[in-house]
Order: sequence, then C-alpha cells, then structure tokens
Amino acid sequence: MKKWNIASIPGDGIGKEVVPAAEQVLHTIADIHGGFQFEFTSFPWSSEYYLEHGVMMPEDGIQTLASFDSIFLGAVGNEQLVPDHVSLWGLLIKIRREFEQVINMRPAKVLPGIASPLANPNQFDFVVVRENSEGEYSSSGGRIGNGEEEIAIQNAVFTRKGTERAMRFAFEQAKKRSGHVTSATKSNGIIHSMPFWDEVFNDVSQDYPEMTTESQHIDALAAFLVTKPETLDVVVASNLFGDILTDIGAGIMGSIGVAPAANLNVNGKYPSMFEPVHGSAPDIIGKGIANPIGQIWTAKMMLDHLGEEESATKVLEAIEQVTRQQMVTPDLGGNCTTEEVTNAIIQELKR
Repeated sequence: MKKWNIASIPGDGIGKEVVPAAEQVLHTIADIHGGFQFEFTSFPWSSEYYLEHGVMMPEDGIQTLASFDSIFLGAVGNEQLVPDHVSLWGLLIKIRREFEQVINMRPAKVLPGIASPLANPNQFDFVVVRENSEGEYSSSGGRIGNGEEEIAIQNAVFTRKGTERAMRFAFEQAKKRSGHVTSATKSNGIIHSMPFWDEVFNDVSQDYPEMTTESQHIDALAAFLVTKPETLDVVVASNLFGDILTDIGAGIMGSIGVAPAANLNVNGKYPSMFEPVHGSAPDIIGKGIANPIGQIWTAKMMLDHLGEEESATKVLEAIEQVTRQQMVTPDLGGNCTTEEVTNAIIQELKR
C-alpha cells in the first residue's frame, strides 16, 4: 500500500483545532480508497514555541521537513504573543523560500447552501495563481535616517524566470478548466515592473494560441471580483496582487474560513505546503466553533497534488453536500461546531 508521509504543523490558534479535523477526513478517504494511507508527524512550531525557544522552528527544521511528501499547515501568527513579521518570516515564509514554493494557488467558488455577500454571485468558479517567491514581497530594501527625515525603501523584484514560470503554470491550469487567463497588472501606474509583467504575459500567451487572454488593472480587477466574478477562470498575479485578490475571493464565498491554498514546489526537489487562507483567529480559540472547511478543502488540494485526484474530488463533493444542508459553523450563519461539521463531511464520504 502506498504511504504518504505528511509533516503536520498545526501552528497557532485554531490551527490546532482544524488540522486534526482535516487529518480525520484524510484518514477516512484513504480508508475508503484502500490503496494509500497517511502517516502524519506533528511538529509544535508556533508562536508559543517561539516564546519558549526564541525561534519559530529549530535550526534543523528545514532539513527535517525536506524528507516528507508534503507539509500540512494550520495557521501561523498570534500578535498577542509574537509580532507578525517575526512569526511569518520565521516559519511560513522561511518554508516557502527554502523549499522553492514559487507558486501559490487559491480557488474560489460558490458553495451550495452558503450565502455569498454578493447579490448575484452567478455561480462563480475561478482560481488565482499567485507568484509566490519575489515581486512586492522581496526582502530587498531598507530604512535610513531618523525622525522626520527617516526613509523606508521597499524594492519589488521581478525576474523573467519567476514571472514566466507563474504565467505558464496559470496557462496549464486553464487547459484543465475553461481556457481563459486574466493577468493582473498596473502598468498605467507602476512604470517598471508592471510593463515588464505585461511583456512577459504577451510573450507566454503566444505559446498558448488556443487560450483566450486579457489583462486587467488590479483596481478594476478587484472591482470585477465583486461585480462580475463569473467572468473569471484563471487569474495570474504578482505576489501582492494575488494576496489581495484571494482574500476578496474568500470574502465573496461567504467566509475566509472556507478558503484553501497551496504553496507549490514545481521542480520536484522539495515538498509543497498546504494551508488554509484564514489566520489563527485568537478571538474564537477553544470555543469549538472554528470552521474546518478551509483546512479540509486544503486537504483536497494536497490530494490533487499527490496524484489522488479521484479521492480529492470526493472530498470536495462531501464538503458541498454538507454546506448544501447548511451544516455550517457560526461564521457562515450556522450553529454547528467544528466537530459536527467534520463528522458530517466524514459521514458523506462514507455514503
């Protein structure tokens, strides 16, 4: 039997509640399939770990994670304990960079039974492919001077290799979907990086003549996610633009608690990492009402990446059956607990 070895990092806050829930779902679908199984190794790396050890992960943490097939992450960050820039750069971003997880992919679609805040969601179903290693989140820059003369400089770094890689990945995704790719740009206001982005997009588009393409300025595109999201299929965006668009995508689904994400290594050298879009939600820790759907949908994306597409489809179908019955947590207007939603999804899988 095939065994998938997964590094599990529940992290902070509700990550410790929803990761075990999603692991139950993964064990269930593996049992149903019968041809593979999961072995999870849990690591306590978190803000609490930082308070005790002075680091978010041990010095050999990256070497330890390298031996796993995938990394399953809950939530990182609790600003009440550790500043966000310390927790994120010490764990999440460190893993992304060290393991060359250069693509971030986040789907958004209407889930049955969940009321979108949009008056007319029109069954939108799109995915954002976000360049995940450079762009506006480059560490290039610095601060100089003092007082009113202080200056902060943040350099956005775009390489042709990184930009083209993200765009080709987006086109390959579009082949599996409706064949339409939208590029998020801002070349009318950002005079160096965004015209470069547009040029690379035009160059890559020539290799996919069967696809339809368009470029939209980020401000207009953000509005389109609200006014006509059903017109989008695959959106390719820089690190910052993709981050913002995917939070809007989560919002129009009804709750950030249902939104999944994948940080993908595409050269096969290192494991990929799967995490929900939501944060650690310190306001609801321990109440048993954290929404497990984002983490479970993230598990579905991990199954896809591992080549278990049939099982992945069954997991999403089970999620949709449960939301159709409005078995949901308070963030979606329901009164179910984390455990009740998880058990309902498991029961749907077993039908």
